[in-house]
Amino acid sequence: MFDKKLIRNFDYLIPLIIILITGLGLIGIGLATRSPVEGADGAVMEAIGSFNLRQVKLQLMWFATGLILMAAAISIDYHLICDLSVYFYWVVVGLLIAVEFVGVEGGGVHRWIAIGSFRMQPSEFIKIAVILMLARIMAKREETGINNLKSMILLLLALGIPLFFVLNQPDLGTSMVLIVIFASMVFIGGIKYKYILIAAGLGIAAIPLAWHFYMDDFQKKRILVLLDPEMDPLGSAYHVNQSIMSVGSGQLTGKLGSGGLLFDNMLSQLDFLPAKDTDFIFSVITEALGFVGGIAVIVLFFMLIMRTMRIARRSRDLLGSYICVGVAAMILFHVFENIGMAMGIMPITGIPLPFVSYGGSSMWTNMVSYGLVLNVGMRRQKIKF
Repeated sequence: MFDKKLIRNFDYLIPLIIILITGLGLIGIGLATRSPVEGADGAVMEAIGSFNLRQVKLQLMWFATGLILMAAAISIDYHLICDLSVYFYWVVVGLLIAVEFVGVEGGGVHRWIAIGSFRMQPSEFIKIAVILMLARIMAKREETGINNLKSMILLLLALGIPLFFVLNQPDLGTSMVLIVIFASMVFIGGIKYKYILIAAGLGIAAIPLAWHFYMDDFQKKRILVLLDPEMDPLGSAYHVNQSIMSVGSGQLTGKLGSGGLLFDNMLSQLDFLPAKDTDFIFSVITEALGFVGGIAVIVLFFMLIMRTMRIARRSRDLLGSYICVGVAAMILFHVFENIGMAMGIMPITGIPLPFVSYGGSSMWTNMVSYGLVLNVGMRRQKIKF
């Protein structure tokens, strides 16, 4: 039963930050899905009528149901959750396998399972499953450490099994997230530097093999475009060039500062910017709210990650610390990669911006993740009666 005494350890700032980030995301989704205004000339009702709020309403529904999932993740002791995480892990792995056979296609890849009109992306949920599984394995080896053959095999299997199926979709972005989560957690777990150097060497050596034998042509072009955006401006470089243009056109205060947010069309509304409500939502927000809006998003994420690491440091045991570090690594990489690709400094991978990009699977994953973080923070001290 939930103990009311735990409320005193509840970090209210984290939900507040999440609400603010989600609010900016709703603004971006609303603007991205708005129809172009033709000759409104100050006609307020016509301008207001141009907004299609269907996806905004759906995102609000994902957020509301995400709050329920967050509350559930908070209410159950994270030690029990980790004990049960093995079953969750294998269920999600099963869903990844199901994607291979019954998955629906989108953008040339198979990543979703369709349930009526709802599309579920299991690769989002595997992030939580891997974090919990790695934390469980590492915490159980607190006395012996992870620098032994048995521990490393278990950790690599926990990562490698879902990673194989995610790579096969193909989903390079989520694969990179899983690797970053793994690297961050084992680093905090005290892995020896010689193993880090060995892994780095193997990773570098595997790059030519991956380039020639694994990566698809469209993935190679995305990397080449990063090095030379002018090589295919109307093809592979179109996405990133339009995104950079959108970011730059926002200037300091965006359309809001010029008074044209309601009556002027943005590049996204004219369909020049692709994936405008998902992958490039940051470009939409920055075009609308300018440098100020973009910095606001970054500062809020910085605060969220710092609060997460604060809870990790204050956790009463290593299990809680590992969970928080895994979540922080996941969010940090998502933010860095998504904003980086919007600005043309990272390759396009299709990674969503947490709490901002449109999508139910991503929202639920992030809400449950922060339910776990708040869970750890609330139980940082043993309750005395």
